[in-house]
Amino acid sequence: MPDIPSRLNASLEGRYRVERQLGAGGMATVYLARDLRHDRAVALKVLHPELSAVIGAERFLGEIRTTAALQHPHILPLFDSGEADGLLFFVMPHVDGESLRDRLDREKQLPVDEAVALVAKVADALEHAHGRGVVHRDIKPANILLSERGEPVVADFGIALALSQSGDRRVTETGLSLGTPDYMSPEQAAGDRELGPRSDLYALACVLYELLTGQPPFSGPTPRAVISRIITTDPEPPTRYRRSIPPHVEAVVLRALEKLPADRFATAGEMGRALTDPTFRHRVSEAMPVAPGAAGRSWKPLALVALAVATVLGVRDLVGDRSAGADTPDDVPVVRQSTLIFPDAAPLALVGAVPLGVGMKAFDLSPDGSRMVYAAEEGGRVNLRLRDMSSGEVTPLDGTDGAYAPFFSPDGEWVGY
Repeated sequence: MPDIPSRLNASLEGRYRVERQLGAGGMATVYLARDLRHDRAVALKVLHPELSAVIGAERFLGEIRTTAALQHPHILPLFDSGEADGLLFFVMPHVDGESLRDRLDREKQLPVDEAVALVAKVADALEHAHGRGVVHRDIKPANILLSERGEPVVADFGIALALSQSGDRRVTETGLSLGTPDYMSPEQAAGDRELGPRSDLYALACVLYELLTGQPPFSGPTPRAVISRIITTDPEPPTRYRRSIPPHVEAVVLRALEKLPADRFATAGEMGRALTDPTFRHRVSEAMPVAPGAAGRSWKPLALVALAVATVLGVRDLVGDRSAGADTPDDVPVVRQSTLIFPDAAPLALVGAVPLGVGMKAFDLSPDGSRMVYAAEEGGRVNLRLRDMSSGEVTPLDGTDGAYAPFFSPDGEWVGY
């Protein structure tokens, strides 16, 4: 069978000529191509064949075309999309420059004023997209391209929108995980399918945090550990790493990083305006939230508790872009999505079975991703169970009858509820 560039050149003869591969990752391969009709260089992105087969051409192309209506100086436009010899593709301008990821890898941090100005422009781009019903779902430095003059352009609205709206459960079964762990909002990390504009604001705050401090707000040895910390841990104020950050800029970051979407900025425009308002402040409570109707949270030591487990069905790894117009190379951590099978005797309690408040979940992963604690329902009663992600047993935690909204302590030695 001919290779993919040959198939593309044969099918797109007279329209595009593929010149060379720019990068490849879990979702797609991107090529430098020549737009023959307009005599210009373009980036031609092709979904992997197995993913194309799962989504289907009609649904993918119908969804991705909605991004063609986005016309903004800081949004990379969509030139074209289609199907070529069974391959789904879309075409974007080829940006002469680099990605914000490239610059961060080289410089680690940006000057404060430059970082703020850049993020304000991206916020304006998101305000435009959100006003037209389009949520990006994968804002990160690799998807912010920098022109030769340093102007930011947001790329890749298309894939995230099309895949998230595909409506086919087989997309999840292929292992697809939209978003990159370091920049996922808590609701995205928890697996919510319906993501609103405020999820993008959280991701943009993560980008600003990294531009200012040289690191994302949450890190860990594995993607699973990062996700656990996003859901359960508050970020360190960025001034702890860089004292020159103005108070109002730190306040913007911390508000946009709130766990609950309702506690963040209402719009990207509001976030952008706050970045230029020296009087803006955001009060952050040091106390952890308390479930409605609960006097407080209890802690259970994990010492002497036998480790437990879940049956895990591993699926293929998928990764996000790490370079301008290209998917993640092989040398960066990948997101591994798994399916958890809970035992019939003690299944995960349905949300209606436990009094969860907004933003609370019925399970949590330890910071190192090796264990899970979850609220189980058995015989009409709810208590907590502990699982080790590599074994096959389930161990109840004594004294947790009626417990709900479990979470691990930051060091993973205790369980709270």
